[in-house]
Amino acid sequence: MTSGRKPARIQVREYGGGSQVVVLLHGGPGAGGYLAPLARELAGRFRVLEPLQRSSGAEPLTVALHVADLYELVQGACGQTPPALVGHSWGAMLGLAFAAAHPDSVRSLVLIACGTFDAAARAELQATVEKRLDDDLRRRLERLPEECPDPDDRLRLFGDLLLPLYSCDPLARELDVAVCDARGHTETWQDLLRLQVAGVYPAAFASIGAPVLMLHGALDPHPGRLVRASLQPHLPQLEYLEWARCGHYPWLERGVREEFLDVLRRRLAEHFARTGLARDRLG
Repeated sequence: MTSGRKPARIQVREYGGGSQVVVLLHGGPGAGGYLAPLARELAGRFRVLEPLQRSSGAEPLTVALHVADLYELVQGACGQTPPALVGHSWGAMLGLAFAAAHPDSVRSLVLIACGTFDAAARAELQATVEKRLDDDLRRRLERLPEECPDPDDRLRLFGDLLLPLYSCDPLARELDVAVCDARGHTETWQDLLRLQVAGVYPAAFASIGAPVLMLHGALDPHPGRLVRASLQPHLPQLEYLEWARCGHYPWLERGVREEFLDVLRRRLAEHFARTGLARDRLG
């Protein structure tokens, strides 16, 4: 792995090599670095770029700023050869926003545990989390502001505490988050909600022509089938695969990890082969 390319004030980790580029987009927002284990699993077959998305600063973070950063990275690292985008949670939503704004700069999209695009799906998410909370964890979460006054550290701990609730049989007890940015999380998410309320998303995704594959766990509090239903009218090419005993982090699930990785590698290879052949014929 190497790191050091820094378009638009973001750090980019690089794994593997070759001409087929996969860009991994982390979730949060504001929780970068935890996709490193997934990047290493893909690096044997692809050149993988893992950008750590822009942190909060002088100007409020917006979806447009994240899209612009990603465009600069793709143009600088990939040139005229569009990459495949693999996004997790908020990262899947960012991938869709990027592909809507720059449809010719994306070879294919894989949405892992994609986030929500409407109030009904968010209500279902919150209800599921509430049902899974026991009294001990509820009290621990209520004490977090007192026990952990730093908002960035608190966001990191919050994610680790919820990991069991978001999983079926996880192989890890915590996420290896390299950068946590609570302010950036709030700013980005509020802008995304604003764009949804304004009707921009998911309607803008109709401009995406690339293949789109959605991979989801049935035990993920994010309701995969509701998310799919909100996307399908705008993405008729959307494919949906779901694992029964799987939560929000499929590559960390003991029961489905290997199958998930096999499906992801195979489908990415198919996307590169299929879209590459189509481009050759057009040329």
